Amino acid sequence: IGFGAQNLINNFLCGLILMGEQPIRIGDWVEIEGKIGVISNIGARASRLRLFSGVDMLIPNSKFLENNVINWTLSDKKIRHQVSVGVAYGSSTRDVARLIMRAITEHGQVLDDPEPKVFFEDFGDNALKFGAYFWVEIGPNVDARMVTSDIRHRIDKLFREASISIAFPQRDIHLDATAPIEVRLTSDGESLPEEKQPAPKLP
Repeated sequence: IGFGAQNLINNFLCGLILMGEQPIRIGDWVEIEGKIGVISNIGARASRLRLFSGVDMLIPNSKFLENNVINWTLSDKKIRHQVSVGVAYGSSTRDVARLIMRAITEHGQVLDDPEPKVFFEDFGDNALKFGAYFWVEIGPNVDARMVTSDIRHRIDKLFREASISIAFPQRDIHLDATAPIEVRLTSDGESLPEEKQPAPKLP
């Protein structure tokens, strides 16, 4: 009986610690074991984590004390988010940074404090890479994913108006041949010379 009740008693005591010290509270954004969601209930044995997919997970209270837990809203409701974008080489980097900052500051749910930042992060293989960092205060009527989606839509529109291309992967092919390579352009209805005709297929 003692061994069988060991986990139950452990989780019950951990529940008392959670309620007393309050490292997590109802409504907190929590990440545990790769799962991110909102704490919807703290019980005597287990707590309920509601994932953003709408699934409820029952997590033993001991997991919150024995594992590494990230509480995104422990001290306040401000959460930093990031939008990354790569533009084609040859684009004006200053104009790119200015347009990204404009897209961020025009959104009404992005906070002025802490101040949003835009960084030219790297010379990538196929693009000039930029990263934008901004803060959003989480609330019942604020969806941070919708905010980042709105900003991406706005960046795309501003880039198209400024003729700035968002980069995509490219590869250059170099042919090393000892003799010139013959290139022939033909229309759809034009037949190839007799010596170029494909060999007939055998039944």
